[in-house]
Amino acid sequence: MKRLFNRLARWERHSRVQYVGKGTILASMLCMVIGASVFESKRHANAAGTEAPILPPSLKTIPVPGLSAAAIADLVQDKKAAIQLGKALFWDVRVGSDNKTACASCHFHAGADNRIKNQINPGLLAGDTGFDLGGPNYTLKASDFPLTRYADVNDAATMVSDKNDVVSSQGVFTMNFVDLSANGGPDTCNLVSDAVIHGGSGFNLGGVNTRRVEPRNAPTVFNAIFNFRNFWDGRANNTFNGGDPFGLRNPGIPVWKLEYGLLRKVNVALQSASLAALSSGPPMSENEMSCRARTFAKLGRKLLGLRPLANQTVAVDDSVLGALAPPAPSYGALIQRAFRPAYCGAASIINREPAQAQVFKSMDLDLSHPPGARGPWPRDQASQMEANFPLYFGVALQLYMATLVTDDTPYDRYAGGQLDALNAQQLRGLAIFTGRGQCTHCHAGPVLTSASTFHLAGDVRLDQRFGDNQAVFHYDNGFFNTGVRPTRDDAGVGGSDPYGNPLSETRMAQSGKSAMLDSGFNEAAIDPAALTAVDGAFKTPGLRNVELTGPYFHNGGKATLMQVVDFYNRGGDFGLQNRPLTDPTIHPLGLSEDDKRDLVAFLLSLTDERVRFEKAPFDHPSICLPHGHVGGAAQPADKSGNAIDVMECGPEVGAGGSKTALSAFLGLSPYQH
Repeated sequence: MKRLFNRLARWERHSRVQYVGKGTILASMLCMVIGASVFESKRHANAAGTEAPILPPSLKTIPVPGLSAAAIADLVQDKKAAIQLGKALFWDVRVGSDNKTACASCHFHAGADNRIKNQINPGLLAGDTGFDLGGPNYTLKASDFPLTRYADVNDAATMVSDKNDVVSSQGVFTMNFVDLSANGGPDTCNLVSDAVIHGGSGFNLGGVNTRRVEPRNAPTVFNAIFNFRNFWDGRANNTFNGGDPFGLRNPGIPVWKLEYGLLRKVNVALQSASLAALSSGPPMSENEMSCRARTFAKLGRKLLGLRPLANQTVAVDDSVLGALAPPAPSYGALIQRAFRPAYCGAASIINREPAQAQVFKSMDLDLSHPPGARGPWPRDQASQMEANFPLYFGVALQLYMATLVTDDTPYDRYAGGQLDALNAQQLRGLAIFTGRGQCTHCHAGPVLTSASTFHLAGDVRLDQRFGDNQAVFHYDNGFFNTGVRPTRDDAGVGGSDPYGNPLSETRMAQSGKSAMLDSGFNEAAIDPAALTAVDGAFKTPGLRNVELTGPYFHNGGKATLMQVVDFYNRGGDFGLQNRPLTDPTIHPLGLSEDDKRDLVAFLLSLTDERVRFEKAPFDHPSICLPHGHVGGAAQPADKSGNAIDVMECGPEVGAGGSKTALSAFLGLSPYQH
């Protein structure tokens, strides 16, 4: 009991948010002890309009988390140069094997992806290889959404149709890596037919490969620096090991450091580095950016002698890259400017055996890529800079993305004391958001997600709640099963890493593997027989700029904010089916049409106008994006045998921003059902 009271005190201390109707074991135990739940009394008071809600503070009041001063001092000698390196690598399309795919290719629009052609995955993680909606190269339209439909949008019992396709982001063609090309050209890769995947239809039309589409929707990277773990399933650990997303779960990552004139392997375990861990995954993903079996050292060898963004245009007033206008340094020179000589100054050649290359595990989920072994992995030689390239890549991208904080919204101004920053409708929506809508259970605090570092400081990374018949369930705080899809469709944080360990920290604690989590993990062990609510649970996304980041949820199944509000109002699409794993707040809310419109109006107050008009720090180089293919069902092929890309190009934007505002997904009204 004492531990539960201590935990409640920590919740109050860290959140300062009213967790209305939270349904956790904390509130329930407190209710048993003193006879009345604080949460319930506040809920009824707010519903009656007799008490003002306790509101999330402005994000301006929260320090941006990240690497410790000691870690930066050890690694980085020029932070400004490291941020320049990170922004250049994030936007440079030559990071992709095809020289057409950058990190920004899936995060170019308010940090997310609003392309509409060739953006469908058939539901591979659910074991479904057949497309329900159009198939490869299909162009999405408003009438396709929501993917799960109801005769009455407020009644989950009136479902009339359902599609388990996932609306996501196109990546690369399926090809096997052979070697680098001369002068930084596209990698030399061999065609692999994608006509059949796991015994069903593939990313292929008429025998011609189309670009693969990722198995989950791409969330925004803006404000992602506040996420304690990243990716929908938390694969990107809070600890960065210098090479892949899996932190201390993979102790074999070699980072090479020059000490007393000798190159030595050292272990790296950078804390508060989830974005660095995330950044190390996509460049080697055969779904997202890479030919199969390319190594990070090969990517380093490709880029080190090249001028950043040489084939793209940078505005002379770019807030970060303007100083790199021609003649700019090579990537290698910029790395040497940014990082300490101990990590990039050696001239020695490192002999890397195949086993060493294989310690870098792919981030791709097993069911998401074509079957068959990756490789073969050759014996390789690498310079220190090539071998350490994933370290530079991860750290530099984190330092850049840490600048992408959207803390100047109307809501932030309201929370800071400017009471006229929200209109009457938005204020009514805010009251619903913190009250009857129960939104702050998951979308808590200034970051508007309980998966943030703000909420998970100390030992609140694991939590407990009551389920049916007062059974106690343990779960990863910030990860919830909300009934978006049936639990069997996608395990989410209930899945496993490439080493066979649970992604869930709850299950890691149950299995006695807490040592594989970072040094800040000090939760008590959990009985291996205890019930868990982690299967089908996904990280709660933040809501800032949500007006611009559709489609929504991990499956991209909703196109507008009103469709999202309809979902919660009816108690989710599969809330009943997923019980007892469904979070207790997922139940019919009884909101009226006016209530729902008020709630949408409040969500619109979370847009930072700097994001809408791409003003600094959200300005960027020019970029051309693959956006589907030439032709329809009959696909002409290029000289590699793949479908011919349709490229859509956007201009560079300087610090002053663009005259053209970013639009919502498909240009739809946020109030459209």
